[in-house]
Amino acid sequence: MGENMEFVIITGMSGAGKTSALHVLEDIGFYCVDNIPASLLSMLYTLCSKSDDAAMSRVAVVVDVRGTENYKMMNVSMEQFKSGHKDVKVLFFDAHTDQIILRYKETRRRHPLADRLKGGSVAEAVELEKALVAPTKSLADVTIDTTYLSNKQLRERVVKMFMEDTTQALTLQFMSFGFKYGIPLEADLLIDVRCLPNPFYIPELKPLTGLDKVVRDYVLGSGDTQQFIKLTLNWLDFAVPLYLKEGKSELVVGIGCTGGKHRSVTVARELEHHFLRLGYKCGIQHRDVAK
Repeated sequence: MGENMEFVIITGMSGAGKTSALHVLEDIGFYCVDNIPASLLSMLYTLCSKSDDAAMSRVAVVVDVRGTENYKMMNVSMEQFKSGHKDVKVLFFDAHTDQIILRYKETRRRHPLADRLKGGSVAEAVELEKALVAPTKSLADVTIDTTYLSNKQLRERVVKMFMEDTTQALTLQFMSFGFKYGIPLEADLLIDVRCLPNPFYIPELKPLTGLDKVVRDYVLGSGDTQQFIKLTLNWLDFAVPLYLKEGKSELVVGIGCTGGKHRSVTVARELEHHFLRLGYKCGIQHRDVAK
């Protein structure tokens, strides 16, 4: 698997967005490790390159001042590792000192070097870190200054850098359910299909579910159902790219009927198939089909 490895080292200033970037890479399919000592990079690379698990072919790690007190060795280890592996890319995250200080004040988190300065200020810790990571910055393939970037803009930058097919940055999760058992709290969008023809009142269809073709044929055989699905897909085709642009990594679409067995299951399958054809990463769950 080593020939197809993609190994990304995220490093740089504390408070500059490294963890946010790691979360973005995790969302688009990278195997991620936060705060790994630079001395262990080669070991991790070897383990991942020899793994039969396809998930290990794209790896992202954060290496920074939290992982060691020997900063010179950290920089040397990273330089040696990078020079020995052509498929390693280093991303360096930076920001203006005053912006980093502001972020620490807003989050009320301690700077990782604060204790080592024995009572030093955040500003002193930031300036010390800038000096310590300067050699690492020279190794970077890409330097991203997040001083004026919003979280949304940072996400867009990272996604575009590592994903040609940006539809994969968003997972669409379709969930059929029955209103009689309660609305799923995790749903971002709710679609009520109780207005569609109900197989429940057809004796031979009542014990079956939308997982059975005869039930789906009955539900989808209605002109009202076809128009309902068409209009729903028109809406979703417009809205989903907006959620993607906004930086959402998962969109849960709840489709509900009375009992969650027939109509909701059928429509959920139709919606999932539509977005799979468009190239989106999709999942489907029929919450109440077995009740």
